[in-house]
Amino acid sequence: MAFFHKQTDAHAPTPAQVWFTYGNKRFAPAPELWWRRRRSSSEETIVVNESQTFQEVLGFGAALTDAACYVLNQLPSAGRQKFLRELFHPGAAGLNACRICIGSSDYALRPYSYDEGEPDPEMRRFSIDQDRAYILPILQEVRKWCPDLLVVASPWSPPGWMKVGGSMLGGSIQRKHFPAYAKYFLKFIESYSAAGVPIHAVTVQNEVDTDQEGLMPACLWGIGSEIQFVAEHLGPCFREREIQSKIWILDHNYDLWGRVLCELAHPEIAKFADGVAWHGYAGEPARMTLVKEMHPEKHMYWTEGGPEAMNDPFLQTNWAHWSSKFAGILANWARCIITWNMALDEKGRPNIGPFSCAGLVTIDSQTQAIIPSGQYWALIHYSRGIRRGARRIESQGRPADISHVAFINPDGAYAMVLTNAGANNKTISVALSDWETQIDLPADSVATMSWDKVAGGEG
Repeated sequence: MAFFHKQTDAHAPTPAQVWFTYGNKRFAPAPELWWRRRRSSSEETIVVNESQTFQEVLGFGAALTDAACYVLNQLPSAGRQKFLRELFHPGAAGLNACRICIGSSDYALRPYSYDEGEPDPEMRRFSIDQDRAYILPILQEVRKWCPDLLVVASPWSPPGWMKVGGSMLGGSIQRKHFPAYAKYFLKFIESYSAAGVPIHAVTVQNEVDTDQEGLMPACLWGIGSEIQFVAEHLGPCFREREIQSKIWILDHNYDLWGRVLCELAHPEIAKFADGVAWHGYAGEPARMTLVKEMHPEKHMYWTEGGPEAMNDPFLQTNWAHWSSKFAGILANWARCIITWNMALDEKGRPNIGPFSCAGLVTIDSQTQAIIPSGQYWALIHYSRGIRRGARRIESQGRPADISHVAFINPDGAYAMVLTNAGANNKTISVALSDWETQIDLPADSVATMSWDKVAGGEG
């Protein structure tokens, strides 16, 4: 790797520690990079500007669905605890966020809500017992390694009796059941809190504008319905009961940015909604910036995306593809990145829906071998270097095929992730005030750089 010789200038930043993923290397340490006095910049230079700051980071993680927790539960106890420690311990991979389902999603052993049967507007029958089989035990294990785990919860469908057609599979909610559905959310948050798992935020509905043709738990929410439910029921319910969980709207793709602007223009939505949950399946992440510019007081969150289908030939090696996406997501104000299923088996199961996705990792149902995806290795480059409370800082420069994003952590240390998604090796200069260093980025690689504050008062 290219690097400058050791310098003795007391004002220089500390040498940058570097980790790479490419070829047969997986988050492997590389020689540290030393800094020299900055010379002239070129088109291969990325300039880091710590005086220009953006959003504060909440964290990184994946969805602990019923299916994911079931697959994790099939691991022997010692192996499961070792794996979860590797993922969630702050000194290891450092994941610290997850998304769970309020009731079942399409990745579950069966469709279920917490109150099925005849109408029960007072929620007398409400129970999270289904989640005590796999989900809550996994969450409780995770919290041993990550006590401040951030948990976001999303429903795929209300109970069937609240909906037109009476089924959790597709359809839409009837507005007459909005008061009962607000109680449903309340009972869920209280029940999970009593089980030792506080809920940081809820979304009104996973993917508000599709019923998936009735093939899986899903529910259509028109814009007027989401506005009315949050403004007149869920928001006031949380306020009355002093619920601290945040409310995030949309929970769907970038291309629905126009709907978001319409909702946030409503004064009661603006009062109760902390921000917007986004998915990455359609549209461009720049739409998050557009919404942020119109509503700077609202926060952007990324709550679902990938991995690809189990038969994708690049499933285990597409780290540069995903790291480039993650850089774009973070560069457009997202405070978290939470991918889809944490773990599935070698067939992308359990799955009761029409989509055949892979997990962040695959766990072989016969051998219990754990096989990380390319998305996993991309995510690790961010979670290892960027801690909760980190603040994104400006990084400018457009070298061909190179994505980049930079942060200052709460302890003052810098973290930067660079991705070379091209087919050729590139040598890139990274400039910080009066200083610069060089890093060789192999083709199809991801690199994390980390260095401490400038030692003296200069630079």
